[in-house]
Amino acid sequence: MKYLCLALFAPVLFIPLASHAQTSAGAAPLRVAIAGMVHGHVEGFLQHSLRRSDIQIVGIAEADQEVAVRYAAKFNLDRGLLFTDLEAMLRKTHPQAVLAYTNTYDHRQVVEICARHHIPVMMEKPLAVSAEDAHAIADAARHGKIHVLVNFETSWYRSNHAAYDMVHDKSIGDIRKVVVHDGHQGPKEINVQPEFLAWLNDPKLDGGGALYDFGCYGADLMTWLMDGQRPTTVTAVTQQIKPEIYPRVDDEATIILTYSKAQAILQASWNWPFDRKDMEVYGQTGYVITVRRDDLRVRLKEAAEQQMAARPVAAPYDDSLSLLRAVVLDGAAPGAPSSLETNVIVAEILDAARRSAASGKSVRLSGD
Repeated sequence: MKYLCLALFAPVLFIPLASHAQTSAGAAPLRVAIAGMVHGHVEGFLQHSLRRSDIQIVGIAEADQEVAVRYAAKFNLDRGLLFTDLEAMLRKTHPQAVLAYTNTYDHRQVVEICARHHIPVMMEKPLAVSAEDAHAIADAARHGKIHVLVNFETSWYRSNHAAYDMVHDKSIGDIRKVVVHDGHQGPKEINVQPEFLAWLNDPKLDGGGALYDFGCYGADLMTWLMDGQRPTTVTAVTQQIKPEIYPRVDDEATIILTYSKAQAILQASWNWPFDRKDMEVYGQTGYVITVRRDDLRVRLKEAAEQQMAARPVAAPYDDSLSLLRAVVLDGAAPGAPSSLETNVIVAEILDAARRSAASGKSVRLSGD
């Protein structure tokens, strides 16, 4: 395959701002607090944020002190940062933003508390366990006049941004079909933290199994590609292939979204032999297939397929903490994949998919 720099498809929607390395040299750090530590991604956050000078952790609220103390010991955190109650921590530390690493069910409560204190929130995907909770989060954010952002790993992939640009500059024509693959061997199989596994296996706290854990990625990407358009119908099939491991939630899910002139197939799995996050976008005149984070396979009309390296994404849309800082301190736009508006639609899609899987019938949404 021939590798090319994807100069023609460089991101054009984003206003370049200083990267976090540049920002840290001349500005005070963003004061952030952590709400919850039972989401395993908090470990990756601590590994990276403690080395950054543009972010300062001022407080951590976690009711399970065994979990909090374990992380404090592992990362040599000041025990004075630890609180058992979120509201008490906010009153004491006055952070400029909160990072939520709770179970998904608790996202609504975190946002409602933070909104009363007018503190913006970034949480790990997905936004909510139900459409009802998503709309309640949006209401709280509106009344509190705060930003709510959702962190998806795939929001920072160069390949996804390049694919988006190819769709929107009409390089492949109008979208006709999108296929998104997201999954791995399963949370137990990859040895996630015990407190993380416990709530991933709880339909109340997680919303579902693979359907919510991985279906959200495809719903987010498709809503972004379709410029915030809701699908007309949502149809889903879920399975419990490993009920001895995941007795209460699905571990395999497929979601089909229909639009007036397009269709999406979202594949979410805790059963694949290897982890993967990629998508295929087919237009009227060509296709683009993302290859992990940085590369693309592209075929345009009457041309052979080529593999290409996508250009870097303009800061601050290349990194979750850089984006949070830019939104809170510089007034930057949240960017569609992370935005509350997009993720309310994602929550509606997942809620409809869960109902479809339970009923065996398609669910109609009010498409825009």
